[in-house]
Amino acid sequence: MQALLDAIAQMPLPTDAQRIFHGRGGLHPGCEHWVLDAYPPVLVLTSFLPADADTDAQLATIGAALAQRWEILAPGQPLNWVFQCRNEALRTQGRTETRLMAGSVPEPHVVTEQGARYRVHVLRGQNHGLFLDMAEGRRWVREYAAARCDDRYGLKVLNLFAYTCAFSVVALQAGAKSVVNVDMGHGAIATGQQNHQLNGLTAGASFLAHDIFSSWGKITRSGPYGLVIVDPPSYQKGSFVATKDYARLLRRLPDLLAPGGHALVCLNAPELGVDFLHEHMQAQAPELALVERLANPPAFADVDAQRALKVLVYRAPELP
Repeated sequence: MQALLDAIAQMPLPTDAQRIFHGRGGLHPGCEHWVLDAYPPVLVLTSFLPADADTDAQLATIGAALAQRWEILAPGQPLNWVFQCRNEALRTQGRTETRLMAGSVPEPHVVTEQGARYRVHVLRGQNHGLFLDMAEGRRWVREYAAARCDDRYGLKVLNLFAYTCAFSVVALQAGAKSVVNVDMGHGAIATGQQNHQLNGLTAGASFLAHDIFSSWGKITRSGPYGLVIVDPPSYQKGSFVATKDYARLLRRLPDLLAPGGHALVCLNAPELGVDFLHEHMQAQAPELALVERLANPPAFADVDAQRALKVLVYRAPELP
């Protein structure tokens, strides 16, 4: 785990939520199962292997490295860090093993990114309320909305699989007229509403805690949209399975998009490459043109771009 220890030794004082070490990218042999994230003022270390006889010794070594670095970065300030085990057996059961290793976790726990504030929860669940690898996607949405805030009718955004509505926050901050957030998770939508309140966004957002596939009538009536964001889970039993459901989703895009509107299409499934999205889009919505694939944050560098998060931008044709 030397690469992880080296990253800790060089770690700057984190202010925004961010990834510190990305062993999952395969660039550090022997460290593929380690990830270190900052959700200031808390550091979260994740292992994707089952705990074994060596785990406690490894955690002691990592904890000592964190304490040494923290004394340099924030002398006199407490070190707060959490360890989470997310091995395959736990993941398939939707469970994690989480331990508070030192310090404390604030409640409520609010982090920042690019000037926006988000509520997170690092002591429970597999997901903490903000997907750090999507930072560049949120940056793109912010810039897209800002460039269109002076349009005559204003930018209308549809945020599908909205989770805690981070895309909605940045779109409205940048001047979007309205955002429709849809996610079947009532808890996630409730956190999304809190995120809007945290950022002083009291108008423009609507929140639908619905199954997207049974809500197309309501979703379509609020359109057409200048931007549609599609960021589903790759596999969530009872909700969405990419290999089965993505085609059903993409065929709806032409009817949802305004002329010249854009779609941000996301896929975080290591086993499915970018061609999966290209081929399904060509089959289901061939009139949409590929604009670009967004780069992932540098901290999420991967030895294989096909395994990494895929975020593609497509554009609908203008009126003839």
